[in-house]
Amino acid sequence: MIKVHHLNNSRSQRILWLLEELELDYEIVFYQRDAVTNLAPPELEAIHPLGKSPMISDGDQVVIESGAIIDYLIRKHGQGRLAPAVGTPAHEEYLQWLHYGEGSAMLPLMLRMYTNRLPDGGAALTDRIHSELDRHLGYINQALEGNDWLVGNQLSGADIQLSFVAEIAPLLYPQGQFPWLDQFRVRLQALDTYKRALERGGRYDFGPSQ
Repeated sequence: MIKVHHLNNSRSQRILWLLEELELDYEIVFYQRDAVTNLAPPELEAIHPLGKSPMISDGDQVVIESGAIIDYLIRKHGQGRLAPAVGTPAHEEYLQWLHYGEGSAMLPLMLRMYTNRLPDGGAALTDRIHSELDRHLGYINQALEGNDWLVGNQLSGADIQLSFVAEIAPLLYPQGQFPWLDQFRVRLQALDTYKRALERGGRYDFGPSQ
């Protein structure tokens, strides 16, 4: 059975959502962040030396990194679901979005979150970070204009990968600045599969408002 090494309040929540979409049986091994540092506990290093989440084990196979996990699960267990057919233009677009989520979009978001903790708010970097945030969130917002989902207007692993970006954005920008991204977030959070993943995963502060 697939095991998800799940850190509370982390990007591993979207892996639970993917598993619910694929209707797979899975076990969750729970880990809690340090109450002071907010870092993952050292126990995760027993599974992989980086000690990061998300992380899954499928038999003897350990897979880290959200994009690699999403790709692995869909290739091995998807049976044609949640990804366009290999060799099609839609599949190339899908791969770009799948890697873009962590490769480009998350960097300015994480920089903003970390610099906000500095005494001066990271003043020397503020303009650059804001410029990159506007660029990336605007890019995703434009891609979603008039569409429910990113690729072929069908739910795919790319949407699951980008869900965390959509859920972090309201912490940094007022509602309505990126309206298509807002609608995307509301749409995915309304899915029964997403709700089941929340029920199983425990506390997740970036989910829908109560």
